[in-house]
Amino acid sequence: MRCTRRTFTVLAAVALLAATAACGGSDDNGKPSASGSGGTTTVKLGLIPIVDVAPVYLGQKKGFYEKQGLKLAFTQAQGGAAIVPGVVSGQFQFGFSNATSLMVAQSKGVPVKAVANGVGSTGKDGADFGAVVVKKGSPIRTAKDLEGKSVAVNTLKNINDTTVRESVRKAGGDPDKVKFVELAFDQMPAALDKGQIDAAQVVEPALATVKAQGGTVIASNFVDTAPDLTVALYFTAAQYAQQHPDIVKKFAAATEESLTYANSHPDEVRQIVTSYTEIPQATLDKVVLPAWPAEPNRASLDRLAQLGQGDGLFAKTPDLDTLLP
Repeated sequence: MRCTRRTFTVLAAVALLAATAACGGSDDNGKPSASGSGGTTTVKLGLIPIVDVAPVYLGQKKGFYEKQGLKLAFTQAQGGAAIVPGVVSGQFQFGFSNATSLMVAQSKGVPVKAVANGVGSTGKDGADFGAVVVKKGSPIRTAKDLEGKSVAVNTLKNINDTTVRESVRKAGGDPDKVKFVELAFDQMPAALDKGQIDAAQVVEPALATVKAQGGTVIASNFVDTAPDLTVALYFTAAQYAQQHPDIVKKFAAATEESLTYANSHPDEVRQIVTSYTEIPQATLDKVVLPAWPAEPNRASLDRLAQLGQGDGLFAKTPDLDTLLP
C-alpha cells in the first residue's frame, strides 16, 4: 500500500475492518498461534528491512523472546503506513512504524497502541543513521537548495517529508517548494545515481550505499527536528492489547532487552543485518548505527506531532498519552 492521499481513506476504513475482524472469532484475526512442546507462542511482526529493526532479529537469535515464551515471524513491508493496516486488521500481531504514521492513524480513528520503543536518532548532525543525500557532483549543497528539486522519501505525507521540510525551513528555504516523490529505501541509491531524483532521505543501510557511490549528506533531518528524536515504535492494535495483555507485556519486555543488548553490541548488530538485507560487507562496516533507547523521548514526539499538525497530516490532534506505552 502506497502512502498517497488514498492512504488516509484506507486508514480510516481499517478501523471498521478491525472491528469486523474482532467480531468474527477466526484464528486469523489477531490471535497468536501456539506452537512447540514448550508452549511457545508465535506472533507475526511487520517490519521494514532496514538497520532500525536489527535489535528484534538479534533478540530472536539471542533467545530473549524465547525466554518470554514467544517466537517472532517476520514479514517485510515498504513503510509504516503499510504496516499499520496489517496490524489493525489482524494480519500481524505487532508492527514497526515511524511515529508519524501512528499519529496519523490515531487521528483517523484507527485503534493503535505503541508497546515498546523502536529506534532513535543519534542526535549527531552529519553522523546520524538517517540523512538527506545527493549524488556525487550535485550542485545542491544545503537543504535550502532543495527548493524546486525532487526529493525521494519512502512514504509520502509522513515522518520523512515532515522532517526534511524542517531541515529546509531551518536552512532558510521554503519547504512548500520541495517536490517529494515516493520510493522504497533500497531503490533510492540507484535512482539517485542515475539522476532520476535530485536528492533522497535515506536511512541505513541505504545511506552507506549512497556514500559508497560518492554521495554527500546535506542535512540530518532527524537531528534538525529534535534532539535525540524518537523515530519509530513497535505497536499493536488497541483491541489486541486489551485481549492479550500478557503477550503484549512479554513482547515489550523482550524488545526492551533486545534494544539494550543491541546498543552495547554493535558488531553483532552489523552481522545480523546481513540476515535480512543484501549489503556488501565493506559497506556494512561503514553503516552508522542508530540509538536504541529503552524508552521513547516524549519531548521529541511532542515536537514531531507539532510539525505534523502544521503540515496538515492529522484529522485531529494526536493523543500521545493514549498512544504511547
